[in-house]
Amino acid sequence: MIIVTGSVTAKPGSFEALLDAAQAHVHRSRTEDGCISHAVRIDSEEPMKLVFFEEWRDVAALQAHFATPGVQELLAAFREHSSASEKITAYEATKLPPLV
Repeated sequence: MIIVTGSVTAKPGSFEALLDAAQAHVHRSRTEDGCISHAVRIDSEEPMKLVFFEEWRDVAALQAHFATPGVQELLAAFREHSSASEKITAYEATKLPPLV
């Protein structure tokens, strides 16, 4: 499984536009082959920051996702509405048995 985390901070006056673009992207992504989960949340300590958490079946599914027009649309929204470069990190993970 591939786990992706990311964040982006909105410019003043651009939060709603950035959130709308992020939510549209998340809803599109959830329909893609290989998407296990995809979520965006507002950071509780930095309310202008959006935090993304994604789970993908494998690297091929993630690469296919990044090749979609929807990702390019989201990156364009980031460029227009964010105050700094987005941060995106991917991890290869193995699911463990329950810890408790």
